[in-house]
Amino acid sequence: MNQRRTGHEAVLTVLAPSGPTRGVALVLHGGKSHSFEPVQARHLSPARMVPFARHLHAAGRKHGLAVWILRNSVRGWNGEDMTPLKDARWALARIRAEHPGVPIYLLGHSMGGLTAICAADEPNVDAVVALAPWLDDVTPASAVTGRKVLIVHGNEDRWTSPSASLRFARRAAPGAAELRYVSLRGAGHFMFRRVRLWHRLATGFLMKAFMERTGVPGAASSASAAALDRVIPPSGEALPLVL
Repeated sequence: MNQRRTGHEAVLTVLAPSGPTRGVALVLHGGKSHSFEPVQARHLSPARMVPFARHLHAAGRKHGLAVWILRNSVRGWNGEDMTPLKDARWALARIRAEHPGVPIYLLGHSMGGLTAICAADEPNVDAVVALAPWLDDVTPASAVTGRKVLIVHGNEDRWTSPSASLRFARRAAPGAAELRYVSLRGAGHFMFRRVRLWHRLATGFLMKAFMERTGVPGAASSASAAALDRVIPPSGEALPLVL
């Protein structure tokens, strides 16, 4: 694990694969509507995504999937400034500079889910997972055109809107390469309930996309990728799927 800081103030932590890098996942955390307070590692929003990053890294490490964890420069989205999106685009440029041509996978929670959706139009992005994303009826669906997308939202979320996520999914589905929406019964915004299922869905979807894109020998045996079809049958294209 290594950390990289520049004058940009955002911080990247890199979980490297055990061999050559054949793909990179960028993990994006949540935040607030308005705040220019610097993000600290002790804050719950970035800390919440560390287990997801480690779970994904454990599944993809031996297959060549690196996991980069972004800690935003400030805590807020900040209206038209869209600070986390600027941070994500900076991180994606760093990924492409270090690993030109490799596929990129985005995993975000809450505000980080919105960031992942909006940044999906960046070059080399192959798939996106948005967990309890902060979406509304003006979130542009065009950003996920041609991408594989999984949206997971707890039906008891009181911080972000499951119905807005579902409306976005239905708007985006015609243009996406694949779009799945999963509603988790009894789960709230912070993913405490049914946490293992949150992990399995996120890791399984991204590992399956990585496997399909790269054809890395041995990746087809990934337990996380194989488990996804047991949780979400390949034929289950209706929105939403309730688990």
